[in-house]
Amino acid sequence: MLSKASARFSKIAPRKARVIADLVRGRDVAEALQVLQFTAKRGAQVMHQLLESAVANARQAGIDVDELYISKATVDKAPNKYFRRWRPRAMGRATRVVKGVSHIAIELDERK
Repeated sequence: MLSKASARFSKIAPRKARVIADLVRGRDVAEALQVLQFTAKRGAQVMHQLLESAVANARQAGIDVDELYISKATVDKAPNKYFRRWRPRAMGRATRVVKGVSHIAIELDERK
């Protein structure tokens, strides 16, 4: 049985969050939580909270938490509608500074 959790509009660049998603994809939940706890990257904290949320969702559904593993972890770029900045350029022009915003999703499944 699947358990899902998602974090939308997380204020972290997708490129940085994908490093952490690749680190935990395919691992058991207990092992992934321990890896995230001792990883010195800012995306690890976001992923740790998201993984705990997915585990809580699984507990509500009555799934055995010890049998869960991370079957799917995706990080997508979110629309940049909150953090708009402008940088002056040559000849009176201006270009936009794009701040990173991500949609992160985790799916847990039971090992057979």
